[in-house]
Amino acid sequence: MTNNIQDIILYRRTVKPTAMNSKKIDDETIRELLQLADWAPTHGLTEPWYFVVYSGDKVQQFCTDHAELYKQYTPAAQYIPGNYDKLKSQGDLASHVIAVVMRRGANPKIPEIEEVAATACAVENLWLAATAKNIAVYWGSGGMTYSPAMQDYFGLRDEDKVMGFLYLGYTEEAPRTGRRVKPLEDKVKWM
Repeated sequence: MTNNIQDIILYRRTVKPTAMNSKKIDDETIRELLQLADWAPTHGLTEPWYFVVYSGDKVQQFCTDHAELYKQYTPAAQYIPGNYDKLKSQGDLASHVIAVVMRRGANPKIPEIEEVAATACAVENLWLAATAKNIAVYWGSGGMTYSPAMQDYFGLRDEDKVMGFLYLGYTEEAPRTGRRVKPLEDKVKWM
């Protein structure tokens, strides 16, 4: 991979955890990615991003806990055993799982959407840095991600938001060509 920012942006892709190869990423490399995430733009310097990093045996423990939350809090009529199995095994081939949380700042003048956007920018910084290091990333938001049970699991306040889980690992999969569905001209209006 190149260190050219244009190439890194163009080659950034989602790689599902099932395409990862279980090779471990050094924890120091994860720290480097988090240090770059920490340089995201933030209105009022609230720095609302908060990451919970699972490595080693803790990856499987988190996946098991997530599956158990799904089993415990999903009404019987909506419960799907395959979803439980998927949540439980989602991290089997990943090296690390990082919970992405927006912890609301204390300044009420800053709208929640700006805190969410800043946290998403931190994720993009991390993802681009991972791409430059040939690390595969998947941002999952299924299962119990947005539930009160998951907020309780992390000990969050009502105003905080779990925004998803990043699965990181290596893959043997060749980089895929990117595509856009709508032309840029449909998304931009020049004045």
